Amino acid sequence: MLSILAWIGTLFVAALIGALAFYGLKEPPPRQEQSAPAVPQQSTNKLRLDIPKTPSTAPNFSLKDPAGKEVSIKDLRGKVVFLNFWATWCPPCVEEMPAMEKLHQELQKEGLVILAINFQERPERVKEFLTKHNLTFTALLDRDGKVAELYQAWALPVSVIINNRGEIVARAMGAKDWYSHESRQVFRKLLAEET
Repeated sequence: MLSILAWIGTLFVAALIGALAFYGLKEPPPRQEQSAPAVPQQSTNKLRLDIPKTPSTAPNFSLKDPAGKEVSIKDLRGKVVFLNFWATWCPPCVEEMPAMEKLHQELQKEGLVILAINFQERPERVKEFLTKHNLTFTALLDRDGKVAELYQAWALPVSVIINNRGEIVARAMGAKDWYSHESRQVFRKLLAEET
């Protein structure tokens, strides 16, 4: 009887050691790493930004400024780019321009590029508008509206934010205060990201 109990005890201890070895040495399942959103969530709510679930590559385009200098979006890879589709006859577009200028003045040295893409107006009209309103960010001429179509800017203003990897990370429709605390928080976070 004693030998049977000893044998059962030995089996029990062996089973216990085996279970401890199996469960103790087994690696825990890998934790699902959640990547931090490219744009702070609190800021997106206040600015009413549309954030895609997965960033998509910004479509390439080349446009000229009112002086005839060509700018290509692919040459701006490595910088954060803020596209703004607008027109001089659009009151909400004009309303948000002073805030865009302040944002440009504050963050251009850190790598922010603002491209105000004018919808189908003459170079002289755009140049006159920029001078009148003391705007120093880059304005480009979308004479045939093809770039607006490419970026699905069906109404004005529409803004598109592109990270330094050339991906669209946010869109906005309508006028925004682009110099608000929330807006600057969004752009500073993007500017701090590694390429």
